[in-house]
Amino acid sequence: MDQLSRIGIFIAVVRNESFIGAARDLGITSSAVSKQVQNLELDLQVKLLNRTTRKVSVTEEGAVFFARAARALDDLREAQEQVYELKSRPRGPLKVSLPLSLGIKYLGRAIAAFAQRYPEVELDVSLDDRFVDISAEGFDLVVRIGSLEDSSLTARRLASCPFVICASPAYLKQHGTPAAPEDLTRHNVMLYTRNNARHEWRYKGSGKRPGQVDLKGSFKCDSGSVLCDAALEGIGIVALPIFYVAEHLKDGSLRSLLPGYITWPERDIHAVFPPNRFLSTRLRLLIDHLSAACRDLPWE
Repeated sequence: MDQLSRIGIFIAVVRNESFIGAARDLGITSSAVSKQVQNLELDLQVKLLNRTTRKVSVTEEGAVFFARAARALDDLREAQEQVYELKSRPRGPLKVSLPLSLGIKYLGRAIAAFAQRYPEVELDVSLDDRFVDISAEGFDLVVRIGSLEDSSLTARRLASCPFVICASPAYLKQHGTPAAPEDLTRHNVMLYTRNNARHEWRYKGSGKRPGQVDLKGSFKCDSGSVLCDAALEGIGIVALPIFYVAEHLKDGSLRSLLPGYITWPERDIHAVFPPNRFLSTRLRLLIDHLSAACRDLPWE
């Protein structure tokens, strides 16, 4: 194996912090990964990695080599991208992360249509509600909901994503309909636990200053889909992104509450990607494709 290939394997080990993770990404055995890194260390006459039974970490020399080598390979990949650009045929890998329920309900078919239209693009799509690290995990594109805090990334707005306070007609008949945010304190408000934040609703009324109300309830879950099901069963009130409840609001099985108030700050759906100097055709086309698909979302 040539030295350039060994450098690519070393970079994969550092990014995964393990030989097993690098082997999985590269499609080779972990023993082959370990051997090639050892060969690279012999070539360079320097120790690049500290190895323990639980974790792999870079030495001081390894960190310096990783930073320069990773940038050099990125430059090489960009050169290849530009050659493909000249051929006007989008091709090559795209690693994409989508929110689980939004991806299943509304973006899955759009992704499939893109794959059908551009068969030479190698899509690797992950559906997960966790907050992925774009750079560390090697994603080319992540679709995120909410405010964007990482200023080192580039984002394009795809659609609005209002949060809706709602409940079933059966629950409201039994427990009454809240007329103001403060009324929620007297209701069973089901709680989403994945965000690790305080359970509160931040809101803004027409012409009013923002406010917030603490929420409490007997039902907690880390899945928006399950919370929506619980609301349909009349267990309590729920605050969820519109894509969970849009169809139920339309057929009347859930009713929107507190129409004079909106969740604040308002949230949007964004396509987020690293600020590469060169935006590949396949990534640009996918972003455009998702943007067009989002214009047809039922709440837009």
